[in-house]
Amino acid sequence: MSGLKNIDLNLLKVFLTLMEEQNVSRAAEVLSVSQPAVSGMLNRLRQNLNDPLFVRSQRGIVPTVRAQALAGPVRRILDELDTALQPDDFDPQKVSMTLNVAVTDYSLNTVITPLLPRFRELAPELKIACHWLNESTLAEKMERGDLDLALVTPETTPLDLKSRLLFEEHYVWVMRQAHPLAEAAPDVTTFCQAGHAIVSYNGGAFSGITDEKLRELGLSRNVVLSVPGFFVLLDMVRTSDLFAVVPARIARQVPDLKVLPLPVDVPGFAKHLVWHGRTHHSPVHGWIREAFRL
Repeated sequence: MSGLKNIDLNLLKVFLTLMEEQNVSRAAEVLSVSQPAVSGMLNRLRQNLNDPLFVRSQRGIVPTVRAQALAGPVRRILDELDTALQPDDFDPQKVSMTLNVAVTDYSLNTVITPLLPRFRELAPELKIACHWLNESTLAEKMERGDLDLALVTPETTPLDLKSRLLFEEHYVWVMRQAHPLAEAAPDVTTFCQAGHAIVSYNGGAFSGITDEKLRELGLSRNVVLSVPGFFVLLDMVRTSDLFAVVPARIARQVPDLKVLPLPVDVPGFAKHLVWHGRTHHSPVHGWIREAFRL
């Protein structure tokens, strides 16, 4: 306990802010205190823990091995204390916070957009910040507190995150209403006749699950365009002679498209809401998660 006897909550908050910002000036801005005040509290932490905690770099400061080891436990302590101090008579009308959610363009339009009126009515002071989903850094950002929620598929969910199913989705075949093949038989032969567009969030992919299923039948399609989002894709399809395979929920949102069942059996996907254990028992976050029902 000797290392804790002179450490108060303010020092722990400063420590976490420095971990997140890795810059003394930015940490001071976030905490609304002066830079000398942050430096002074950092010196107190260094003396108590007998470690420099942060060392200078070209871009600011970087945490030592000891600081990295402390970050998780300190964050859990403050999160648990914050949860314990939440009032029992929780009122969503009084919620004043920023909710950080990781999304794709698909989940932004199929989940966030339809739920926004509900949040505006029930929690008018709540702000929602949407961030593009990066699967490789999701677990780290959740643990660090940079993200509160993410909208993902089960295959991309880190094992240490909690999750809940929102809905199941299936794929459809789309083309523009005036496509030269719009009146042709909606079979696999027609499907493979025109050029196709595909979504590749990471860029550059020209095949997907549809192509795997076609190969099983000894068939292939000609994918000529790869774009980073579904709504860009649908706009391209709407104004060209390209075909595309897209989730049914977004196909219904775009006018001037002919929507057909797929002529091959392509499995759909599930959309899950995920969160970190640090917010699992928070009344505010619990209410928000319950509001994410479609």
